Amino acid sequence: MIELLAPAGNMEKLKTAIYYGADACYFAGKQFGMRAMSGNFSDEELREAVQYAHALGKKCYITVNILAHNADFTGLKEYLEYLQEIGVDAVIVSDFGIMACVKEYAPGLDIHVSTQSNITNKYSAMEYVRMGAKRLVLARELSIEEIKEIREYIPKDIEIECFVHGAMCISYSGRCLLSNYLCGRDSNRGACVQACRFEYTIREKSRVNGNDYEIQEDDRGTYILNSKDMCLIRHIKELVDAGITSFKIEGRMKSPYYVATVINAYRRAIDMYQSSPDEFVCPEYLYEECEKTSHRRFTTGFYFHEKDKEFLETSMPIQSHEFMAIVVSDQVGDWVEIEQRNRFKVGDVLEILSPSDNFNKVITVTAMTDVDGVEVVDALKVQQRLRLNVSGIDGLKTGDILRKKI
Repeated sequence: MIELLAPAGNMEKLKTAIYYGADACYFAGKQFGMRAMSGNFSDEELREAVQYAHALGKKCYITVNILAHNADFTGLKEYLEYLQEIGVDAVIVSDFGIMACVKEYAPGLDIHVSTQSNITNKYSAMEYVRMGAKRLVLARELSIEEIKEIREYIPKDIEIECFVHGAMCISYSGRCLLSNYLCGRDSNRGACVQACRFEYTIREKSRVNGNDYEIQEDDRGTYILNSKDMCLIRHIKELVDAGITSFKIEGRMKSPYYVATVINAYRRAIDMYQSSPDEFVCPEYLYEECEKTSHRRFTTGFYFHEKDKEFLETSMPIQSHEFMAIVVSDQVGDWVEIEQRNRFKVGDVLEILSPSDNFNKVITVTAMTDVDGVEVVDALKVQQRLRLNVSGIDGLKTGDILRKKI
C-alpha cells in the first residue's frame, strides 16, 4: 500500500491536503520543527488537527527535527508528552538526543527518522532501526538501486519514505549554513530564509571599488545557488519496486493551491497505478497538472543518476495557471458560493480543480453577484464572497478550486 504524504503548514493546508486525497500529513507545532516560518500549529490546533484527520481515517506526523542545541531542550519533555496524549501517529526526528527523549518521555509515539539525518547507506539505516525507528526518510541523494539495497537489508516491517515532489536544497539533504552566514537565521533549527533563492552578482577581485555585475540568465538576474524542483509522478512504478512505501510531497511553506494541485495529481496517478500496476503509464495530463502551480523546472534528482549540474536552476518559478477562487459551500442548482483569490471577470474561462469527476472541466463566467444579490462584472475585491452561475456543471463541493490559464 502506497501512502501519499502531504505537507501542512497550517490548518487550511491540512484540510486541503486531506480533501484532495492525502493519506497522511506532516506538520509542526510552534517549536522544534524545521519550518519555523510556515505558520504551524498551536497546541490546541495540533489537537484539533489530529482529531480532524483521525475522524477521516488519516494520519498525522509531527516534525521535531531541528538539529538541537542545549537550549532547545527546554520544554521538549512536556511537548512530547502532549503529542502522545493527543494521539499523534509519529514524530519525525533527526537528532539523537531528541530521539532519546522521545523514547523516555513518550514511548507510545512511533519514531520516523528525518531526511536531515542523511541516511545514505544500509548500515546506518539498520542502526536507526536498532534504536527504535519505525520509518526511515532516506536522504535525497540516493539512487533507485541504493534504495533497493537498503530495503533488502532492513526488516520488512520498517517503512521507507522518500521525497518525490517539490523543492530541493542545494546543500546535502538540507544541512546548510548559508542562511546562518548571510542573515543570522539558523536553517538547521527551523529558521531558514532560503538564501539559495536570492539573486547574486559577481565582482572583479582586483577592483576594490568595482561595480557588481549580474550573471545574466534572464531579465530577473540569475539564481546560481538554486536547485530545480523534484517531480517523480512519471516514475511511481520504479519507486514502488525500490521498496518505497510513503511518497512525500515537499511544501509546508507553499500555498493551499499548490497543495491541492500536486496532491490531486499524485492521488490520481497512484490510484491508477494501484488499479493496474503492470500496465501503468502516467498520463501526460497529470504531469502537466504539476506545471499548473508555481514550480521551478523539474528534475528526477539523484534517482536515475543524472549529472549534478542538471539540478541547478537559473530562473524564477513558473506556473501555467493561477488560483482564482475557492468554493465555500456546496453547489445549489446553477449557483455556487465562492471566495475570490485573484481578479477575474465576466467572460473569463475558469478551470475546475477537484477530486471529483468535475476535475478539469471548464466554466465560462456568464453571471455573478455578491452575497446580497448585487450584480458583479469584475471580481477585484480581495477575498470577496460571490455567487457564481455555473450552469452546465453539477456537484461542485466546498474546497473545489477555480483557476485560470495565465
